[in-house]
Amino acid sequence: MKTRYSFGFAVLLTCSGLAAQAQIWIGQTAGFSGAVAAGVKETTDGAKLYLDRVNAKGGVAGQKIELISMDDKFDTQQAVENARVLIEEKNVVALFLTRGTPHTEAIIPLLEKHRVPLVGPSSGAMVLHQPVRKYVFNVRATYHREAEKAIAQQVSSGFTKIALVYTDDSFGLDGLAGAQKGLQTAKLAASGEYKFDRSKPDFSKIAPAVAQSGAQTVLLVASGGATAEAIHALRAAGSNAQFVTLSNNASAGFIASLGANARGVIVSQVFPQSPSYGLVKECAELSRAKGLGDPSPAMLEGFTAAKVLVEGLHRSGGKPTRERLQAALEGLTKFDLGGLELSYSPTDHSGLDFADLAIIGMDGKFKR
Repeated sequence: MKTRYSFGFAVLLTCSGLAAQAQIWIGQTAGFSGAVAAGVKETTDGAKLYLDRVNAKGGVAGQKIELISMDDKFDTQQAVENARVLIEEKNVVALFLTRGTPHTEAIIPLLEKHRVPLVGPSSGAMVLHQPVRKYVFNVRATYHREAEKAIAQQVSSGFTKIALVYTDDSFGLDGLAGAQKGLQTAKLAASGEYKFDRSKPDFSKIAPAVAQSGAQTVLLVASGGATAEAIHALRAAGSNAQFVTLSNNASAGFIASLGANARGVIVSQVFPQSPSYGLVKECAELSRAKGLGDPSPAMLEGFTAAKVLVEGLHRSGGKPTRERLQAALEGLTKFDLGGLELSYSPTDHSGLDFADLAIIGMDGKFKR
């Protein structure tokens, strides 16, 4: 694996040779630096595990796959510019593993203009599922489903005073809507709803207010960096609540950022963790062979998205194009990922609907 840096962005070569030898170009814009860097690195590492294996076996119809990854620093405008460069100048066949709800929403006009499929956006926003976005192929479950399941689990554990802390953007509002639906089902109202600015998180007033409210559970819908900052502030303010957050924070990097406050935090999951699933076993074997140890949930997300991408490329014929990949993905039905079945159609680009919960244990790892 070689990594080049030029013009302020990273080009990650998934083949062992020079860039000129790559024949299938795939583009990615994501926050390799900034608030979501840890999770982005892990999802990309997971994707590279699968892409490297495919390339080592000859690629797709004898063509190697090259992943061109550009750092947008988790900035929406930079994400749009990166996507433009990848589509119009780099002529990628597809975009892949974008990160962030507002970021992915913002590049959709470019996808539609150039008819470029986007595979596996690392976002569970409902806006990417309904109505169907023609060029967006989701792999993971929605934040709505995650938040509903998290609320239901907390209510079943006897917690009724539940506070909601969320980032004031489309991602935060999406998770908030799912949480509110879960509370409505349980015939409860939130003990408090607290929003904060994504670009300048400030919990100096929110943390004391939540602590004084006596909230038993706090559901946090935010990026990894902001969520960790909020948890530290809440503990410092005296809150003894159970903290719950969504799968965008299901990474080893997020656990590390929590430090001494990691133990007991619940993080929803959109992929299974048990090695009884062939998908999990396959990813774990490749990860250990690379010296990366057991894969994190974020790595598994990237690995799964890469499997879907490669299957679409295989079904695109001898020389994949944007149009052929689009048609192949829309015709992908009952694809066995390894214990999980994924299907798309022209009227359904949702992919998987798996959702579960895990808790961070004393060893700093996710436990069911």
